[in-house]
Amino acid sequence: MLGRRGALRFLALPPYVWLGLFFVLPLVLIVAISFRPETGPIDFDDPWAPSLIQYQRAFEPAYLRLLGVSVLMALGIAGGATLLAYPVAYFLAFRARERAPFYLVLLLIPFATSYLLRVMAWRLMLGGEGAINSFLQFAGFTSGPLDLLLYSRAAVMITLVYVWIPFAALPIYAAMQRIDRAHQEAAADLGAGPWSRFWRITVPLSLPGALAAFFMVFIPTVGEYVTPSLVGGTEGFMYGNLIQDFFGGAANWALGSALSVIMLVVTLVLVAVALRVVDVRRVAT
Repeated sequence: MLGRRGALRFLALPPYVWLGLFFVLPLVLIVAISFRPETGPIDFDDPWAPSLIQYQRAFEPAYLRLLGVSVLMALGIAGGATLLAYPVAYFLAFRARERAPFYLVLLLIPFATSYLLRVMAWRLMLGGEGAINSFLQFAGFTSGPLDLLLYSRAAVMITLVYVWIPFAALPIYAAMQRIDRAHQEAAADLGAGPWSRFWRITVPLSLPGALAAFFMVFIPTVGEYVTPSLVGGTEGFMYGNLIQDFFGGAANWALGSALSVIMLVVTLVLVAVALRVVDVRRVAT
């Protein structure tokens, strides 16, 4: 019979195999393809001669500029989604009480709807005759439709912030659920007001959840290409669209792989630097 350690290894084997086949192996293939010198679709029967020519092309100023814009957009989207999700999580954790499960279900309802349908709904709302432009004209704030609301980077950011708010609220809510209510009561007994308790107890203790929400939004948003294609147009083009074009229309797999590797490295470096700069344990104590 298997011992306790042997049983744990046996139970962990399927996840490791799954992770290796569908995460590690594709990543290794992408890295290997990025070192191929030829353009076009890859024929794996061809001899493999490693070359850095694709990385030389990938470091062209236009590509790097687009990567920088995409990183800045992802930072803005992650920050906006986290800030807007924070009061939602606070309400669920401290104000909803016995109705918290019901409101949590309402928060998760968008997950049951197609992602494309939600994005297309925002495309209609941001359009020239959509609800937002119609309201602005009706209220007298504008004399005509605002072009920046559709087929622009602003439209991409608005839509993605909406999409990510429910996801961002979950880790913040989980962090707030772990806050001992005795801290709040002790602070109140010592004369601390509601705002003082919020800034000196709730915010520091929920900061790990807020940071987790921020990175959970930031990391996939850097390579986003579906939403920019639907609501961004040519003005909302992001780095992920460039990679998708090289794998799709241009059929330049090697350059697309090199761009993907660069994006992955830049994202991991930014996350690592942020985690070194922000010491969560020191801030939360």
